[in-house]
Amino acid sequence: MRHHHEDLIAHLTRTTPLGEGEAARVVADVLSYFGESAEDFVRRRHTELQARGLTNDQIFQVVAAELPLRRVSAPDLSLRQLRRIVYG
Repeated sequence: MRHHHEDLIAHLTRTTPLGEGEAARVVADVLSYFGESAEDFVRRRHTELQARGLTNDQIFQVVAAELPLRRVSAPDLSLRQLRRIVYG
């Protein structure tokens, strides 16, 4: 079976103890993680931080600081826009 990222999988199998199947799963996981939309990221992080006991004010400050650090630059969103993503 051909994989879209054969060169990366081959690199991982050469430079780590991962087998081909494991390397392919790691690549798929990383691509999925970085393929997350800004809206999905905001919702996921809100849920994660809420479960850790942070208040919404704290959560939206953390998320606003994290968004510019994402692999694919997210648009600048105000705290109000972040709230709208979570609560509609």
